[in-house]
Amino acid sequence: MSWIRQHVRGSRRATAGLATAATLLAGVLSPAADAADRPSRAAALDNAATALADRAASLGLTSGQETSVRDVIVDKDGTQHVRYDRTYRQLSVLGGDFVVHMAPDGTYRGVDRAARAEISLPSTTPKVPAPRAADLGVNALRAANPGDALMQVKAEPELVVDALHGAPRLAWRTETTGLDSHGNPVARTLLTDARTSARIDAWDTMESATGDGRSLYSGTVTLETTLSGSAYQLKDPTRGNTYTTDAGDKTDACSGDTCNGRILTDDDNDWGTGTTADRSTVAVDAQYGSDTTWDYFKEVHGRNGIGNDGKGSYNRVHYGNKLSNAFWNDACFCMTYGDGNGTHFGPMVGLDVAAHEMSHGVTSRTARLVYSGESGGLNEATSDILGTLVEFYAGNAQDTGDYLIGEKVVRPGLGRDALRYMDKPSKDGSSADYWSSSVGGISVHHSSGVANHFAYLLAEGSGTKTINGVTYDSPTYNRSTVTGIGRAKLGAIWYRALTVYMTSSTNYAGARAATLNAARDLYGAAGTEYDAVAAAWSAVNVN
Repeated sequence: MSWIRQHVRGSRRATAGLATAATLLAGVLSPAADAADRPSRAAALDNAATALADRAASLGLTSGQETSVRDVIVDKDGTQHVRYDRTYRQLSVLGGDFVVHMAPDGTYRGVDRAARAEISLPSTTPKVPAPRAADLGVNALRAANPGDALMQVKAEPELVVDALHGAPRLAWRTETTGLDSHGNPVARTLLTDARTSARIDAWDTMESATGDGRSLYSGTVTLETTLSGSAYQLKDPTRGNTYTTDAGDKTDACSGDTCNGRILTDDDNDWGTGTTADRSTVAVDAQYGSDTTWDYFKEVHGRNGIGNDGKGSYNRVHYGNKLSNAFWNDACFCMTYGDGNGTHFGPMVGLDVAAHEMSHGVTSRTARLVYSGESGGLNEATSDILGTLVEFYAGNAQDTGDYLIGEKVVRPGLGRDALRYMDKPSKDGSSADYWSSSVGGISVHHSSGVANHFAYLLAEGSGTKTINGVTYDSPTYNRSTVTGIGRAKLGAIWYRALTVYMTSSTNYAGARAATLNAARDLYGAAGTEYDAVAAAWSAVNVN
């Protein structure tokens, strides 16, 4: 349920060893130093620049490479973490990202790298021309949608260096989009060798005034709106001007400000009726989902909006022809919701669905987990985990928190009461309860089950229990008994692991290491929480 485009917003490049401007994330650690005593963003960047200059060779920053800062985090105790992307001869390097960690005094502590292979290519001139790469991308999209007459197919190849799949090599990354026979969007990324045209990998990339609204799923909710002339706009000035538009049942292949839709307006600031007969009703759900997700990340994790820059995203509702999907598009920084086909799904504006998709935006601004293999499963699981925590955080009596994914949007024709189940993922018929060597080869929506199961066990523990009226019975691979540490600590550990330690290539073994590092930072290596993280991973066969 996602449409993620790899995209770096507003970064400036620097030659290897030189730092650049970046967004400052709020720290989450509880120990010690007063905010006034913490290093500034500029100081963290200077310290990282020194570390890169001193360790260029060990970090593989050879001639022809440049770095750009994606993220900066300064913890409350002054520890600093600077996340970099890299290029090689001005080409983006897949797997070139890394995070430099520094002590409060600025001394180097270590680095987490997506890939460690030395990058050195004899040439950056492809033998396979761009039109051939585009054709291959189109063929890959058609192959992924057999029997469907795709329309408006467009392929955009980009020359990159692939360091994620073995020895670094020149490659074409081709983003292909189109519309299916119902006019709904489809998209796929194809990675091919730029010398031989051999396929390397492929994956789907579909990645103030106060008013009241009667939503479809969450009851009557309060909305912050904007008075414009004599009418109110569904635009929230208190949350970065987040707003919602009506796409008019149309589809497009858009980016930036070119996306269709008109902003919703209302004369009396009383929105929706609680039924789909009023087109504003599902807009209320979408706006409420954005508002609640914004509040969760800000109040719980200190993150100021999805991009941590204080800017709001926007929503498009009533998109397409009975589209049973919702997706985050990083290119337009927006959420898009279909109305469902009525048989399997209703309108796709459930609170946990909204939070799931917006969390893809957080991932794209931090670890940017590649949407393929085990890293793709972790990308999807991150959105399931954080979306679930948003639902619990909301405390909405009409949509109480649970460990069921998308339970509000499913209809009887689906044959089950949720899209996915975190306590026992295999209940959906396809997801993995435990890790195995084959997990990376299945759909990312199903390989995510391993991390979802870990998260449930870490928060709630194993065995039978009832939470908010839902009964769960979570098993373990090693027949161990796991004692949960609660949702708040799960959220703190996962968010820190995502923003500080994970990289684009993190797999399940790497996720175990990242969450253990996060638990150590937050609660100490001798703490109950650290042991619980280790036990929960072992319980899903990640050791």
